[in-house]
Amino acid sequence: RYIFAGDLLGQLIATSFGTVDLEIPLFGLYGACSTMGEALGLGAMCVNAGYADRVLTLASSHYATAEKQFRFPLGYGNQRAQSATWTVTGCGAVVLERGSEMKREVAVTGITTGKLVDMGTKDSMNMGAAMAPAAFHTVMQNLKDLEITKEQLEGGWYDKIITGDLGKIGKQALADLLRNEGLEAEGFLMDCGVEIYDNQKQDTHAGGSGCGCSALVLGALILPNIQAGIWKRVLFVPTGALLSTVSFNEGQTIPGIAHGIILEGMGK
Repeated sequence: RYIFAGDLLGQLIATSFGTVDLEIPLFGLYGACSTMGEALGLGAMCVNAGYADRVLTLASSHYATAEKQFRFPLGYGNQRAQSATWTVTGCGAVVLERGSEMKREVAVTGITTGKLVDMGTKDSMNMGAAMAPAAFHTVMQNLKDLEITKEQLEGGWYDKIITGDLGKIGKQALADLLRNEGLEAEGFLMDCGVEIYDNQKQDTHAGGSGCGCSALVLGALILPNIQAGIWKRVLFVPTGALLSTVSFNEGQTIPGIAHGIILEGMGK
């Protein structure tokens, strides 16, 4: 009935050009690399409220176009900082509907919509530093809202807390922030940007990023593991750095955002 979708390009042209032939009503979304979480949250609310029986949520990104828009043209041949991530080329999509005849389905059982968090980071080559505080805020808000105790969390309330594209540096920063609150989370923290590339074969520095990063890992790893019963409950936290070429060139800081989506296996 609806599409909730977005990408990284100006005016969401990948989404609009890519879905125009479907002729389905579209909500174009921009949450930077957190867009898949935003789409899932809005789509789930729409279906749960009865405004649609089935919706399509998706996000995409493309390496060359994002690098050209947010960093440097590829032809420039500049050195990449070790803190930089590699924009993922790809698209992931999920259909949300009320009820299902599948033997083992995955349900969105809760959402924690993220707030903007700006800690003053200005380095566009270190997106992990800009987004980690937002991920921390969303995780802590989720624990507070659901009254999940430290003991429950460390006892496996969530099989995994999976961030979108913090990369190696941002993932460690999030673990450190949680440790300051007395939570030892490294054992169950995952990051799509760390998982998506094989750094033994691909030199992607801090890992992967982009709207497609978390969307692809969601479809290729997270949902299959829940469907197979390997994980029962996951907190999926796509992360986004809300900068533009204009704001960066003007020397502005980079606000971050992260949307929390609770995914649970509902196998029969």
